[in-house]
Amino acid sequence: TGRKKRVKFEGCCHGAHDSVLVKAGSGAAWFGTPSSLGVPEETARNTIVLPYNNFEALEETFKREGHEIAAVIIEPVIANSGLILPAKGYLEFLRKLTGDYDVVLIFDEIVTGFRVSLGGAQGYYNVKPDMTTLGKILGGGFPIAAFGGRKDIMEKLSPLGGVYQAGTFSGNPISVSAGYSTIQYLIRNRSKIYPKIEENCEKLAAALADLSRRYKLAVQVHNLASMFQIFFSSQPVRDYATVKLSNTRRFHAYFTALLKSGVFIPPSQFETCFLSSAHSDADLEMTVEAFDKALASAASIRG
Repeated sequence: TGRKKRVKFEGCCHGAHDSVLVKAGSGAAWFGTPSSLGVPEETARNTIVLPYNNFEALEETFKREGHEIAAVIIEPVIANSGLILPAKGYLEFLRKLTGDYDVVLIFDEIVTGFRVSLGGAQGYYNVKPDMTTLGKILGGGFPIAAFGGRKDIMEKLSPLGGVYQAGTFSGNPISVSAGYSTIQYLIRNRSKIYPKIEENCEKLAAALADLSRRYKLAVQVHNLASMFQIFFSSQPVRDYATVKLSNTRRFHAYFTALLKSGVFIPPSQFETCFLSSAHSDADLEMTVEAFDKALASAASIRG
């Protein structure tokens, strides 16, 4: 693009390379350091970090620096700061701005790809980026990652173009075979897999909300497709800043009680929970019973 600047969003995690290790979520947030030691100042200076779901900040940034921005990378649904959903029209607004300024829009669908829907978050929300990164579920349990995009962009890669890209494990036959089989399975069974998982996730989210009311707990429960998370907060959660207002002491009590009941969730408020097609009705019933005990434990924490 001939431009140096890139935009990312607070709380979005895009791996461990310097240009995006600025106000990242997930593991970085877990340890209380929003970026990382060793990131050069000049690298961080060319990374513009914006609050997610803030239309005004996005528009102002593009008016001021739009012609200097090479790319925007975003988790369309933030899964590395709990679970934060895009405000109505936000992704569409971002798509229009990047198009107007000829900026490459990258959707990081490492978590949401093939999970939110067969077409990922971009399929779910019907917003098409210029590039997409994929991983996690793509490999059916085996380590794998992939990226793709518009033909004109991908032709910049060697051997067609001058951008070098290679890796020791690129095209690993076991991971690729597992990934191909997983995708074929999802394609064949999408009409029953995705609706069932979403229905089960809705049930768990509703149970969390109902039980929280019983214990007079101020919470926000977010869910989308097979993902869900609870925030112990009276404030609506719409970005990284509002996630950080959550009561982590109550979350710790909730997590510990679930663990004792045999229900395993991520031990951090800054992660999200997943259901799979393997979870049975009996698993859901057991989980709801565990929620009851866990929320009672959370309610015992004052302040």
